Amino acid sequence: MPKPNRTAEVLDRLTTGISQLTTSERWAEWLRVQSSFHRYSFGNTLLILEQTGGEATRVAGYHAWRKLGRNVRKGENAIWILAPMTRVIKEDDEDDGKRIVAGFKAAPVFDVAQTDGEPLPEVTTALSGEDLAGSFDRLREVAETTAGYRVEVTGLPGNAHGDCTFDLKRIRIEMSNDGRQQVKTLAHELAHALLHDGFEGTRELAELEAESVAFIVCAHLGIASDDYSFGYVAAWSGGGDEALAAIRTSGGRIQRAADTILSAC
Repeated sequence: MPKPNRTAEVLDRLTTGISQLTTSERWAEWLRVQSSFHRYSFGNTLLILEQTGGEATRVAGYHAWRKLGRNVRKGENAIWILAPMTRVIKEDDEDDGKRIVAGFKAAPVFDVAQTDGEPLPEVTTALSGEDLAGSFDRLREVAETTAGYRVEVTGLPGNAHGDCTFDLKRIRIEMSNDGRQQVKTLAHELAHALLHDGFEGTRELAELEAESVAFIVCAHLGIASDDYSFGYVAAWSGGGDEALAAIRTSGGRIQRAADTILSAC
């Protein structure tokens, strides 16, 4: 089992890295671009899923992509969603009026994979390099013996690195990634398996906890996941102060899950 003070030190390094990232120009540019992508309603999310088979990752309109320095390729088929039509109601001449939804119309959007142009700014960078220490196999054994989950290395839709399905007791890892990224992803999904089956908190908190566990586990296994974990935790939590507060609140859960994994390796 790792020494408690060593685990706490790693968690402190995570919070420091997040603080530095979220005060940087890189973070500000990422936030500016993210504001161009709408949060779609549940119905539109289903429409996008139905038309793309779950492979769409970032969806925006034709002109929104132009503003981001990217162009929809000629001949690409649009993804059709429902956009609200609004009209203004005025009660008197001095009233500025209020905008109400007066119906919906079909509107075309496109996934980033249907565009060419300037690369979008990122705050996460997939890990490169091979798993020379055999850490993946060690974590796979922990998943199977401690958590009771089988691990499959396979192709996943879209840009997913991995997933954890509680009712199937199954963790899947993207086969095309380098070994070090596969190790980090397996640690992340294993954290979900240990912490979030029946979890009543938010998706944002679950992702923050899982990636924080993965960061600690990888640090103990000799894999630096700073370039991925700092941005991932910050993005899911909404920023530096929010991330730091959430990590402080969940610190005990995060450390216990990391210790459970590392003790069984």
